[in-house]
Amino acid sequence: MNTTVTEDLSLFYLISSASLFVQLVMLILLLASLLSWWYIFRKSFVLRDAVKQSDEFEDSFWRGADLNALYQRATSSRYASSSMERIFVAGFSEFSKHTPGTDIDMIMESTRRAMQATYQREMDKLETHLSFLATVGSVSPYIGLLGTVWGIMNSFRSLSNVAQATIAHVAPGIAEALIATAMGLFAAIPAVIAYNRYVSDTEKLATRFESFMEELSNVLQRRAAD
Repeated sequence: MNTTVTEDLSLFYLISSASLFVQLVMLILLLASLLSWWYIFRKSFVLRDAVKQSDEFEDSFWRGADLNALYQRATSSRYASSSMERIFVAGFSEFSKHTPGTDIDMIMESTRRAMQATYQREMDKLETHLSFLATVGSVSPYIGLLGTVWGIMNSFRSLSNVAQATIAHVAPGIAEALIATAMGLFAAIPAVIAYNRYVSDTEKLATRFESFMEELSNVLQRRAAD
């Protein structure tokens, strides 16, 4: 008797014997979980490389390297271009377009606009797929709960066909319903943790980029005034 109950309540049996709607819910949650894990690992490498490349470029910048040499290196195809490099290239390129005698305020205003536009594009790239992780983290528990409610409804509905209700009649239906809840949490928890972590990392990079733009603006303004 105990062996039969154990076999009937195995995970594979519960999933395969679940109603079509509950199976669909489980499939959606499984796909959402797999996709979110893909984005989690991918975003981890992207942000790690962004931090490393920013460190390397800032080190070169503050070692007193010639700005023209830095510009040539950043625009060369032989070097991997980082977000901070692209901001630098946008600002320095716009700054270099102006001829001597041009109003300094006008030069710096156009330079800042060029850097700001590139900064926004770079932030959009770094924030790609974060909204998906936020959606999975917030919606998955409710999708799992929907499957749970549906499974429990089916379990109690099946009691109308039996003369005497026992736990054996409702246990499989309730168990399969709870699997949907567990899958919803399994999809949501890693997505929420990753989202919070990556938002924090992205904000730190944004602060670094903004500080660099201000520092580069000061350097270029002094250069224009000379």
